Amino acid sequence: MSLARRLISAGFSDLEKGERFLAAAELDGLDPDRIFAGLAMAANPDTALQSLVRLIEKHPALRELAAADPEASEPLYRVLGASEALGEFLIRHPEHLAAFEVKASPEPRQADPEQLRAALLNSVRADPGSSRPVAGMTGAEAYAALRTAYRRGVVDLAVKDLCAVDPLDFMPAVGAELADLAGAAIEAALAVSRAEAADQFTAEEVAGVGLAVIGMGKCGARELNYISDVDVIYVMDAGDLDDARASTVGTALATGISRAIFSVAREPGLWEVDANLRPEGKSGPLVRTLASHESYYARWAESWEFQALLKARTIAGDTELGERYEKAVAPLIWSSAGREGFVESVQAMRRRVTEHIPAAEEQRQIKLGRGGLRDVEFTVQLLQLVHGKSDESLRRRDTTSAIAALSAGGYIGRADAAAFDHAYRYLRLLEHRIQLFQLRRTHLMPVNEPALRALAKAVLGPFSNDRPPADALLAAWQKTKRSVRELHERIFYRPLLNTAAKLSSEDARLTPEAAQGRLAALGYGDPRGAMRHIEALTAGVSRRAALQRQLLPILLDWLAEGVDPDAGLLAFRRVSEALGTTHWYLGMLRDSTAAAERLCHVLSNSRLIADLLEVSPESVAWLGNDKDLAPLGFEAQWHEITSKMSRHSDPESAMRLIRLIRRREILRIAIADSAGLLSQDRVGAELADTDRAAVLGALRVAEGMVSADGPLKTAVLVVAMGRQGGREIGYGSDADVMYVHRALPGHSEEEAQEQALRIVSLLSGLLTQPLKPAIMAERVLQMDADLRPEGKNGAMVRSLDSFAEYYRRWSLIWEAQALLRARPMAGNDDLARDFLALIDPIRYPESISDQDVREVRRVKARVEAERLPRGADPARHLKLGRGGLSDVEWLVQLLQLQHAGKHRELRTTSTVEALDAAVSLNLVAGADAKLLADAWLLASRIRSANVIWSGKASDLLPSSRRDLEAVARWCGYEPGNAAALEEDYLRLSRRARAVFERLFYGH
Repeated sequence: MSLARRLISAGFSDLEKGERFLAAAELDGLDPDRIFAGLAMAANPDTALQSLVRLIEKHPALRELAAADPEASEPLYRVLGASEALGEFLIRHPEHLAAFEVKASPEPRQADPEQLRAALLNSVRADPGSSRPVAGMTGAEAYAALRTAYRRGVVDLAVKDLCAVDPLDFMPAVGAELADLAGAAIEAALAVSRAEAADQFTAEEVAGVGLAVIGMGKCGARELNYISDVDVIYVMDAGDLDDARASTVGTALATGISRAIFSVAREPGLWEVDANLRPEGKSGPLVRTLASHESYYARWAESWEFQALLKARTIAGDTELGERYEKAVAPLIWSSAGREGFVESVQAMRRRVTEHIPAAEEQRQIKLGRGGLRDVEFTVQLLQLVHGKSDESLRRRDTTSAIAALSAGGYIGRADAAAFDHAYRYLRLLEHRIQLFQLRRTHLMPVNEPALRALAKAVLGPFSNDRPPADALLAAWQKTKRSVRELHERIFYRPLLNTAAKLSSEDARLTPEAAQGRLAALGYGDPRGAMRHIEALTAGVSRRAALQRQLLPILLDWLAEGVDPDAGLLAFRRVSEALGTTHWYLGMLRDSTAAAERLCHVLSNSRLIADLLEVSPESVAWLGNDKDLAPLGFEAQWHEITSKMSRHSDPESAMRLIRLIRRREILRIAIADSAGLLSQDRVGAELADTDRAAVLGALRVAEGMVSADGPLKTAVLVVAMGRQGGREIGYGSDADVMYVHRALPGHSEEEAQEQALRIVSLLSGLLTQPLKPAIMAERVLQMDADLRPEGKNGAMVRSLDSFAEYYRRWSLIWEAQALLRARPMAGNDDLARDFLALIDPIRYPESISDQDVREVRRVKARVEAERLPRGADPARHLKLGRGGLSDVEWLVQLLQLQHAGKHRELRTTSTVEALDAAVSLNLVAGADAKLLADAWLLASRIRSANVIWSGKASDLLPSSRRDLEAVARWCGYEPGNAAALEEDYLRLSRRARAVFERLFYGH
């Protein structure tokens, strides 16, 4: 066989470099068959060969082992092929090549923690038998000795890990030994720190201060990675010193540990010692007494801090002090599930599974993201916290032991527990092998082909001669990720269903109390009620019950992600009961993950949408197809209304159909909005079109009712005003309108006026009066005509001539301002054109007087003083408050009154369009306009979100955290960012108010 073919067969990627290194003088005279037999065992033979040649150059005696039979040389080739970093270490320290002079064991034993501690302490000439060892060396010499001894321990472990017959089976032992090594290194670093502290303190002071190092996270759980920060908490015993002096000594000792482990030195640092999980985090003292810890946890600690203590374990220092600390915090851990804020903390844990992943890394993450390691850890830790209070068998620190305990206790089904355990071990094995190569902290899957092939080989046991392709590795990884996601839902919710449905199953079932505790932990406020809903959905032997037993695990998880999972589950039950065994509904839930997730999202985050879906469950079908969520628009709605009116001549039937169409389209728009399919300006326009179609339909019905008693004597026009005229309405908006009429030929003004008044009175009633049977969950359209001439004291409807006469003789500047947003909404087209021709000179004057400007300002100040509700916080009132909707709209309207007569660009009923036009005309600076527009858009969005969330209109930024969270999510903020919305709105509105006062009042 040619050399190139042998290289390919051995797994080489760079054939040219491989040939060059094989020809190196260092390998002269060695049996090539033995060399190739060794390289065939290496995960990355390219790296193994290069490291081997460099090692022999430094230590020629290694030639004998390199050419030995494979049984003897296996440790050498497996380590050099799996870790470039360990090869570099051995090149720096060839005296540690003796690590390869061992016989590889297929079932290796984990190192004794005490022996590791002794080895690391001996490396810095400290006495392992002393209760508080002090090193016999300091400074760079001590740091190099400690780090070298630690890395020798890693080499010893890597030999066992890479030669173990079943790497998955040995994986927990690897994590435990790495944690023990880290603890031993910190113990040695503390001994060095004590020796160095002699320069600052007396020997009695150093010896008198006890320091326990508490390992947290993976180190505390004894499931550490090959390279990882080591999270710690320092507990101090002051002894006979006063607390202040002892704290100074203890801080120096703790700082010295980090210096010995990670400071810049000849031998590179090991890993960072991270004490940020201590009370008060970075802001708190580095060391505290046990009493200080207890006081903090009793008075100030947040829920997540108790959950973090789940992994706490003494790893170095004063063992007796550490044990007292562990004993003190244990009750706090297992009572945390009953504390206020636990649910919010759990939700934060969930978010950490997926948050802060750079887009470029999302598809490569092994630790974060759906189906990653953190997903497994979240599930296991949450189940421990929920059930561990009453079941001490679950109080395990490491993940694999916790999974076994959960299965033994019946909290997880046996098959699911085995699958979850296997998935976790596989993901950790991938992480270990990736990190081992360069001893670099990473959780990303490699991207280049050679690295992937090497990793695929590295995760196999020594008895496998295969070299799987990169695609096979990626496929296995993706399959594991999918399995983790599915297992999360099955593990967490399947026992609930078994309990609720009273199934005779060999799988996991829970007591009612345990089931309710599990639901409460995920945010269900009424877990007993939730169990009743689950029972109703899954009971029986029907196809629907069977399918919902299959689907509910993931549906319950999606509902739990919402702000109100209880309401979402109740709504889901009602929708499911209403649709019964409808084939398309069950099929959609089964076959369309996106539709099912979207359904759970809207049901648990929107009272308005949930209420509408409950009374029109057939609309659930839209969720499976974005095309069905596209708003129909005015023309399509009007065509449907006229078609149905032609078949239903009686007014009540016609109005029922018109109002049902409006209710349906509001629901369609709201769901499309929730799915991110509509921009904010389009939502306002589509809602306005829906109202327009309903008003036009009601006008035609009213005219039909009047014409039944005689001929029509007048043409009526409904003119939209305010936000309705600007097509900027939200889900809770009334319709501000004015009514105009013009007598038809052959009829007197008096007759026409009387009939017009009757028509508009009927119109308003037709849109609001109760129907029998009632239209459930309808948001009736209230017609508000207060902006008409003379306001509430004026005639409800006027003729066009009367409007002309009024505006000629009596019109005030506020009425011209109101007309800026006037837009024909429904009625006679000719009358609409004539009305616009009448009002355009009034609302777009060539100029306005200084007195008019002062009057606009005076009225605005009066509105602020008189119309803001008593007790309302001006900073939180979206409409009339500081920098709210009113400020922006009044400023824009003043600019229109002053300049629209000369600049047609300003002749628009849209606030944002008018603001853009003002920028183009240099009437407002671009930065000022952006600030005003941002504040206006956010206030509008919050206003709509209030209705979407609660089903009720509100002009206030919510104060309740729960309400604010719901509103924030609707406004596009990530879960848990309610405070960010509040801060953004208060900041924006405050700055917008400053711009408003400068431009409107001239301040």
